[in-house]
Amino acid sequence: MKINVNDCLKLDAFKGSRVLACSGECTRRVRSVSVLDESDLDMGVERNGVNEQMVITHFWNSKNDIAAQKKAVTDLGKKGISALVIYLNDMGVKEVDPDVVRAAEEANLPLIVIDDNGSITYSMLIEQVLDKILYGKNYTDNILNNTIYHLLNFEKHSNFQAALREAALNNNYQIVLMTEEYNTILTVETRHLVKIEDAVSAARKLDAFSMTGFTRVEIEKVVTYWGFINIKDSRYILVIVDNEDEYSAAEMSKLAQTIELAIGMWKYTPDRDSRAEFIKSAVRGDISFCHTLLDESGLRGMQFTSAFYIRNAGECVDAFMDILAEYKKESDFGLLTTTESNEIYGIVYTEGGTERGIEVKNACLEMFDRLKSIKKDERIFHVTGMERLESCVDGFKMINKTARYMEKVFPYKRVFSKYEISMVSDCVYMQSGSQMQRRMYLDLLEPFEREVSVNKGRMLIDTLSTFVLDAGMNSGKTAEFLEIHNNTVQYRLKKANEILGAEMTANRVIPGLTLALALKRMEGED
Repeated sequence: MKINVNDCLKLDAFKGSRVLACSGECTRRVRSVSVLDESDLDMGVERNGVNEQMVITHFWNSKNDIAAQKKAVTDLGKKGISALVIYLNDMGVKEVDPDVVRAAEEANLPLIVIDDNGSITYSMLIEQVLDKILYGKNYTDNILNNTIYHLLNFEKHSNFQAALREAALNNNYQIVLMTEEYNTILTVETRHLVKIEDAVSAARKLDAFSMTGFTRVEIEKVVTYWGFINIKDSRYILVIVDNEDEYSAAEMSKLAQTIELAIGMWKYTPDRDSRAEFIKSAVRGDISFCHTLLDESGLRGMQFTSAFYIRNAGECVDAFMDILAEYKKESDFGLLTTTESNEIYGIVYTEGGTERGIEVKNACLEMFDRLKSIKKDERIFHVTGMERLESCVDGFKMINKTARYMEKVFPYKRVFSKYEISMVSDCVYMQSGSQMQRRMYLDLLEPFEREVSVNKGRMLIDTLSTFVLDAGMNSGKTAEFLEIHNNTVQYRLKKANEILGAEMTANRVIPGLTLALALKRMEGED
């Protein structure tokens, strides 16, 4: 409930209190109350200087230091606290110095004093202020009791959703229930002030779930509270939107508990998260189940432009998700993601014709290149430039089959496209099945160890592999990778040409040579 300093002054705990400074500012809101009695006054200001918080103190540790008291008052005023309440005591501050009062006036800070005769303790004042914040003027004017009244009206409402909507409308708040993958499964909207996806992005950046309880997150001047609730042994994200910023964090936490209890009493079961099921089915290659979910997940008729996997995202998952959300918003494409053990799988989809598909494909390629700037040891695998669902599922199959081999074949790359993935997929196939093809490709490199010494032959193959697989057939880059002179690279490549008996960069030679070198690298590592 929204209360101000004047409301607090009417409480029994403030009986006989006096306002020494800025009485006209006593309309300030009070959200919480705290005690400042640290031995280090600067630390006390830092800890207790919270916007719209009432601070109470005896100034025990600075009772004879007027300059310190003035500084504290000035600094607390800058922090935007609601009011400073000073207890006067014969063993502490007996009366507030006029200079301190002037400092409060200059800081535009309400300054209140209470004579400490032992009858009004800190705990009594805190309890009464918090009760006022939580319960308001009377029992029936309480958000919790109003919500309970509507949520438990089983005669009027046929289901939990209808009861929750009535409660939200009558108490001026909104509710969003999401899975841990941030997919929305229930919304009760009473206003349209901010998009859910924008709220999710902002909450991620602010690490809204780093603490227990519900965390206040302000998004484009809209006040929201984020936290977790449990429904039938599964965890969900509950977002409460305080439309008019009327309620305290304590009230929002109690409201969340009330909603969680009502869910159990109504035996409410959230709808299946069809989008999360869809992407998980695609990742595991279950095309049949994906087709059954197309209508339920609203994906019928979409173009599936990209399937991707980010390995070793680690503690940077939120940073990756922020960039994905940024490109989703800027390029206006659809995005499905699922996170498992700090690794991210995703699908980019869109609607529209071929031209729209090309726009989204180019945005995806730029996005994947941007993602590699976050973390040096992550690897990004993507199959991009598709349309059909079957191609998307096949893309995940190829990624799952080849991911563990990609770094062996391409040790210097961090982003792997469908071209590298398809080539390594062929190598895996040959290594595990087609032994005749495997021998045929490896025989292309056999002369390097037969016609020259084993060590020299391996050195030439290593140079050739770097030239073809890593450096894009650029001798200068090859020299950089191998940390040798460019002339040495040129000499080794000339020698390799002689052993191959063919021009290695010729159109008819390079495809087979590339596959042979990739297979050699993969098997050499094993």
